[in-house]
Amino acid sequence: MKKGLVIVESPTKVRTLKKYLGKDYDVKASVGHIKDLPRKRLGVDKDHDFKPEYEVIRGKGKVIKDLKSAANRVEDVFLAPDPDREGEAIAWHIAQELRPPRNRKRRFHRVLFHELTAPAIREAISKPGELDHNRFESQQARRILDRLVGYEISPLLWEKVRRGLSAGRVQSVAVRLICDREREIQVFVPEEYWSITADLEGHVPPPFQAAVAAFKGKKLKISDGDQASGIVKALEHSEFRVKDVKKRQKKRNPYPPFITSTMQQDAARRLGFSAKKTMMLAQRLYEGVELGSEGPVGLITYMRTDSTRIAKEAAMEARSFIEQKFGRDYLPPRIPVYKKGKSAQDAHEAIRPTSVMRHPDDMEAFLERDAARLYRLIWTRFVASQMAPAILDQTTIIVEAGDYQLRATGTIVRFKGFTEIYEDVRPRKTDKNSAETEAGVLPDLKSGDSLKLLKLAPKQHFTQPPPRFSEASLIKALEEKGIGRPSTYATILSTIQDKEYVKLEKKRFFPTELGFLVTDLLIAHFPEILDAHFTAALEKELDGIEEGSVSWTEVLRRFYDLFSERLATARKEMKSVKTAGVPSGLKCEKCGKEMVIKYGRAGEFLACSGYPECRNTKDFTRDESGTIKVVEKQNVETGYSCEKCGSPMVLKKGRYGEFLACSSYPDCRNTMPIPTGVKCPVEGCDGDIIQKSSRRGKTFYGCNRYPECKYASWDRPVQEKCPACGSPILLISKVDGDARHLKCPNKTCGYRATVKEENN
Repeated sequence: MKKGLVIVESPTKVRTLKKYLGKDYDVKASVGHIKDLPRKRLGVDKDHDFKPEYEVIRGKGKVIKDLKSAANRVEDVFLAPDPDREGEAIAWHIAQELRPPRNRKRRFHRVLFHELTAPAIREAISKPGELDHNRFESQQARRILDRLVGYEISPLLWEKVRRGLSAGRVQSVAVRLICDREREIQVFVPEEYWSITADLEGHVPPPFQAAVAAFKGKKLKISDGDQASGIVKALEHSEFRVKDVKKRQKKRNPYPPFITSTMQQDAARRLGFSAKKTMMLAQRLYEGVELGSEGPVGLITYMRTDSTRIAKEAAMEARSFIEQKFGRDYLPPRIPVYKKGKSAQDAHEAIRPTSVMRHPDDMEAFLERDAARLYRLIWTRFVASQMAPAILDQTTIIVEAGDYQLRATGTIVRFKGFTEIYEDVRPRKTDKNSAETEAGVLPDLKSGDSLKLLKLAPKQHFTQPPPRFSEASLIKALEEKGIGRPSTYATILSTIQDKEYVKLEKKRFFPTELGFLVTDLLIAHFPEILDAHFTAALEKELDGIEEGSVSWTEVLRRFYDLFSERLATARKEMKSVKTAGVPSGLKCEKCGKEMVIKYGRAGEFLACSGYPECRNTKDFTRDESGTIKVVEKQNVETGYSCEKCGSPMVLKKGRYGEFLACSSYPDCRNTMPIPTGVKCPVEGCDGDIIQKSSRRGKTFYGCNRYPECKYASWDRPVQEKCPACGSPILLISKVDGDARHLKCPNKTCGYRATVKEENN
């Protein structure tokens, strides 16, 4: 008889666990949640302490039957879903389903795998814990809160705006942050200012630049060109002399090891990964990777964490590696301890490699390219976090010229420390009135030294509006405001795009008209739901449930008492824009009535308020100030002819994306998908690859012989033969920011080349 049954979430983990536990244990996967609230109704009894009505998720009956069969052969069941709130809920629901009859003996244990390595797995199995009722209730409260908000506000939006919309307790706050930032940009008025730099030369090299910083000892702001010209004239006739030289040594401390949010931010900045992609790759690295004869091994610790804490054994291993690789000077006297965030739960370690000795160079052979890049980032950040600070020598030269003072600052690295392997890619904040030489090196001058003026360079500047959020900066803002948790950031960012409230262009979030409209409606009628402080306070109450300091029903009752009042008022007073539309301030050129913004399945558009008598419609955009600009419809000829009437085919955009339509419409209504000119690469298929759109509007490429041929690719194909393996096509993929590469579709080939600019 086996010692027990171990149940995890992911089938990938099963392979890793079986390797280390051997034949003594049976290992099964639940494949995520097995029970949830019903899909098509609220499923929460508001009149009886918000009792949830859980039901088995459709398609999970076979999984539960398999788990019950395996449980009948053992007395000990080790519940090992992920070590977080969601994992706790999965464990509880599995235990409920596997409860034996009264005459049967069965013990349930909770096992937390923070990393999937042999020592960690064996220790967790040998020292199991109990199911955590508080943690389960915290997850349950969050699930019910989200269900109440989503299922009770969403139908209101369907009635007042359009079907298919949704509201979320956290996602709606994220959309508001993006909308508020866009409105800041729209009302921003640039202010002019000038800088003046002087190229100077002393009695020793090198020449250097100094910037005008003060006038008669007071900080100087140069507001316009006339003021700048006056200063330049005064300086041209002034004697330049060194007033003071200040030297100081600065330390740059290493960054802490990754938590979920900082990993997502750094992966976005350095690798161009979305939060969703980062978490998907991290999940694979955590669950186990086949390392040749070594078998499946978890390469990183659990990736949903808000703690910078690390195990002493991991720190000692890193210190040993650092001393061997870089020398003793690169070791700090003690193991660094990093400050934890104000809302950190500190339930898990930071994200780190399970062994520093698995160097990224050695792991590349076993990992796909992007997974290898993320592993290298995690490994490097962790090793750097255990290294000594960098030491910088900073020199500031203050130059006197008449009544004006100029300042030059230069920095050189005395000791590289952690920057030997990890350098921050974020732009460093600098004073606009300072100037540094290109190399960061200033000449060795002394107070009183005379300087020769080589050139004066006045330059006009304008203040810039606050930047739009990127994925990295939005995650940082959510984290700083205490909104959401490590496990939710990627989902939030995906949801707000899927619902068409925001769009991501050039890696920056722009709110759509729909996003503005829904946000304004929710702010007007549900101000608390859209308030960041309220949402953050609610997150703390959920933490309190997990800690056992507050009842989950009490938290829900306080929330729902206020929420139900707001809901009743909104049902009566919220204006419907479904039929009336949103006023645009523009007049219809056909009938003179006002044009209004409406929301169709293909997106926003302008329509005459005189409908149905006047059916005039227009596409539109907004400029940086938010002003509506009408976009005249153009028939873009494509070079293709209509197979029915011979007229040119033009590019159109509809509900399901772009397509080709006959220019003789409405006399000829022929349409066709956009061809790529590439033959289907599937052997035996004589089809052509065409551009298609998914149900969510994302472009992909598939064979026009579907469903006979099911070839499909997210990357655009080109009719070029792979020089390495002979594949009939290559794919254009977007990686490393905006750069594009040709890659072979054959995963075992690995051919890759940069796309030339003219073909991009």
